[in-house]
Parts: sequence; C-alpha cells; structure tokens
Amino acid sequence: MTRHFLKDDDITAAEQGDLLRLAADMKDDRHGFDSLNQSGRLRSVAVVFEKPSTRTRLSFQIGIAELGGNPVVIDSQSSQLGRGESIADTARVLSRYVDAIVIRTFGDDRIAELAEHATVPVVNALTDGWHPCQLLADLHTIAEHRRAGLHMLRGTSIAYVGDAAFNMGNSTVIACSMAGMHVRVGAPAGYQPAADVLARAAEINAETGGSVIVTDDPVKAVSGADVVSTDAWLSMGMEDREQRITDLAPYQLNAALLGQAAEDAIVLHCLPAHRGEEITDAVMDGPQSKVFDQAENRLHAQKALLSWMIGGERE
Repeated sequence: MTRHFLKDDDITAAEQGDLLRLAADMKDDRHGFDSLNQSGRLRSVAVVFEKPSTRTRLSFQIGIAELGGNPVVIDSQSSQLGRGESIADTARVLSRYVDAIVIRTFGDDRIAELAEHATVPVVNALTDGWHPCQLLADLHTIAEHRRAGLHMLRGTSIAYVGDAAFNMGNSTVIACSMAGMHVRVGAPAGYQPAADVLARAAEINAETGGSVIVTDDPVKAVSGADVVSTDAWLSMGMEDREQRITDLAPYQLNAALLGQAAEDAIVLHCLPAHRGEEITDAVMDGPQSKVFDQAENRLHAQKALLSWMIGGERE
C-alpha cells in the first residue's frame, strides 16, 4: 500500500525518531546521500504549488537535487490546475510521470483527494490544517539545541502562543506529543486547537508520556518552557485583520513574555514573520532565536523524509 505523509501521525513515533536521526546524518554529510538516484535510476518528484512559497520551494527543489533526483516544480497558475482540471485527474496523470508528489495547497480536502487517486506517495508541504514537514524541521532544531543530547526530546516542554487553530498549532500539538514532549498552548478562545485534535493528542500521549495543556493565559503557557514557538497571525486570504490583531496582541512573543520561559529556552518561528505583530525584532534577532537554523533544517528534514519514503532508506 502506498504510504502518504498528509499529517504528522501518518508515521509512527518510532518512524518519527528514525527520520530525525536520518535528517541529522544528512545535515552532517550534506552531499553524501544520493538515495533518489540509486543504481542509475533518476527519480523525479513533482512539487506542486497552489500557494506562494519561499522556504518550501527552495528546500524541496534543492533537497531533491542534492539527493540525486529530479525536482519538477509546478505552479497552479502555469498548469491546468489553474484552469480547473480536477485534482483527481491531476493525481492520475502525475502518478504516471513521477515517483512522488509534494503539494502546498489550501483545504485538506484537496490533498486527501490527491492522495486517494495517486498511486505514488503524496507529501503535505502545507495545508490549512497541517504542516507536518515543518514540524520535522522544528523537532530537528529542538534536538540540536537541547543539552540532553541529539533527539532526546522526551520530557522537553514547548509553549506555542498565538493562533493555534490551524496548521502550525495542530501539527505542533500532534508531532510534539508523538515525541513525548509536554505541549502548552497559549491562545484565546476561538484560536485554540479543535477538540478532535486534542483528543488525538491524548491518545498519542497515553503511549508516549507526553502531555498537552491549553490555556488562554500566555504567561502560564510560557512559564518555564524549554522552547517557545509562534507563527503569523494573518495568513493569505484572511480578511478580519484588525480583529485578529486585537484578539492576539496579548500573545505577542516579546522580551517580557520570553522572560517567563526557562533561562536557556530557544525561540522558533516557521516564517515568514510579521515583525512587530506576533514576534518582536528583539526576540527574532536575539540570542535565543533559532529561527534561521529552523529554516535551514527544512532542507535536511525533507531530504530525510523523501529518502525514507521513496529512496530506499526505510529498508
């Protein structure tokens, strides 16, 4: 059966650990893997964009090339997707040409339909509901900077503050629970993870020993945390700008809020940042920020994922 990576728990906790170890190896030896070109077979990967992108485009395109593969970048505006061809027909056609499909799109229904009709692995490069590739990079970054040792994530506490009702909030809750971490979400009512996401996290935590707490008090969420993470409050297509900024202003990641975290806490933001809104310059550019390490680690984590899914590294 074809394996897809549409959300964080499409892999097991053990597989997550394997991927993080492989990502670390690939970072240590960036050009030492060619697992998409084994035995002279050049594997092609379609990278489909229905949303604008910087880090996702660069990290997948460069990563596939560094693995010895052929990245085929497709923008919806310059393909028949932009003219109304169905996602199901697109899946059937691409499956005849490539070894995997990576897609950055809007609704989760679109990627679910793509995966249903594809006969090759489908990777979620971002949807409205999930951002699992980003969380692999986040976990890689946390492991790098934790004194407990590489990938010793169990028991680490992470605070996620701001809008936690969409992709980054959902993926943080699930992926960090899989790693056995203690997740604290600080968000106002209406911006908190949905009940089904929290229920799934509870199931995972029963196995991994992690935990999730949701509070509307940003100080309570951040107090003593090892990692503090946030994301933009305004995504493409959102029209309620002023209301969102008003609602979320108390959750800005600034020096005062960061001061409530552990002394050696690190700061994460998946970028792009709206400086002065969800995060201040002093924090973003400060000594605790690992934001640009985090951005780089998209490359290594996604190389590991593609190698594991289609390049034989799983075997």
